[in-house]
Amino acid sequence: MPRLDPVSFHDLAGFDEADLLPALICFRSSAAAFLSETPVLRPALPNSSGLEAAFHAALQIDTPDSLSARRFFETHFVPHTIDAKTGDGFVTGYYEPEVAGSLVQTKRFPTPILARPDDLVTFRGDVPAHLDSLAAARRLPDGTLSPYFIRAEIENGAAKNHTQAVVYLEDTVEVFLIQVQGSARVNLPDGTALRLTYAGRNGHPYTSIGKILIAQNHIASDSMTLSRLKQWLRANGLQSGGLASSIMQQNKSYVFFERASVETGDHGPIGGAGVPLTPLTSLAVDRTLWSYGLPFWLTALLPFKSNVSESFSRLMIAQDTGSAIVGAARGDIFFGSGELAGVLAGNIRHRAQFTVLLPKAGI
Repeated sequence: MPRLDPVSFHDLAGFDEADLLPALICFRSSAAAFLSETPVLRPALPNSSGLEAAFHAALQIDTPDSLSARRFFETHFVPHTIDAKTGDGFVTGYYEPEVAGSLVQTKRFPTPILARPDDLVTFRGDVPAHLDSLAAARRLPDGTLSPYFIRAEIENGAAKNHTQAVVYLEDTVEVFLIQVQGSARVNLPDGTALRLTYAGRNGHPYTSIGKILIAQNHIASDSMTLSRLKQWLRANGLQSGGLASSIMQQNKSYVFFERASVETGDHGPIGGAGVPLTPLTSLAVDRTLWSYGLPFWLTALLPFKSNVSESFSRLMIAQDTGSAIVGAARGDIFFGSGELAGVLAGNIRHRAQFTVLLPKAGI
């Protein structure tokens, strides 16, 4: 763990002027999920007794407003700056893609999103010594465990006897990016929609293809955006053996999904904590270091409204995680659903200052 130094709320740039009501509403959703024992999609560090006490206190607020939100956080938490050892923290953005798809394979929609295989075992605690670098494995017919198939093998059909298609999309770029984002909304030809939610992964470490493309001089670092990435991939060989396909397959990690309905009054995709995500308030964190529900004060200069960077000072709630989110001062900001959210999220790769709010009873 990094060094955590307690500070005053008044020491946090912009905190005294901020509206904390969105964070309280988000925190209360985490509290309600925890107290109702809603299953998490990806387990995180267990909650402290102090955080559980704060969950109870948040739900006892009869009519949340900006004043009660400020009183709640200042009463129940103490801010701690995070010494990340490597300097400032780092923040990125993610979103829920909205794409066209089909429940049956067609010429337009040939590429499957796969369900969780029946031979996939996800490690919840101790990992066998021979699989110590993995987060999941394949259970063989004799009961022993072996590393699960990597992306290239799965795309070539290695897992076909243990899984099935959930839905079909236009190409491997759509599938790949949905796996990176962790969820998606799929619009079907009949006008209805469905949601894809995380159901597991093959356990292999995540590799950023953006970093590969920059390192190999395919895309300049200052030109790397989500739209530029998609454009390059589609122009450089998605077929088996093509350059783009080969680069995507260097990310051995592969994510599986399950299908969910899109309800009336939809509140967004479900994050790792098992609760709907809130744009610009839900934060993905390193689940091995932090508990879901912890508040984080983020300050940075970000192009979060347009291409122009401006001051971003906001209280956010840890409600999600991701394979690429590693480190105490590392976060991923949820931007919402659809194309605009994707454009904005794809522009975020910036330094940021992280302050975690630790519950008083748990310090």
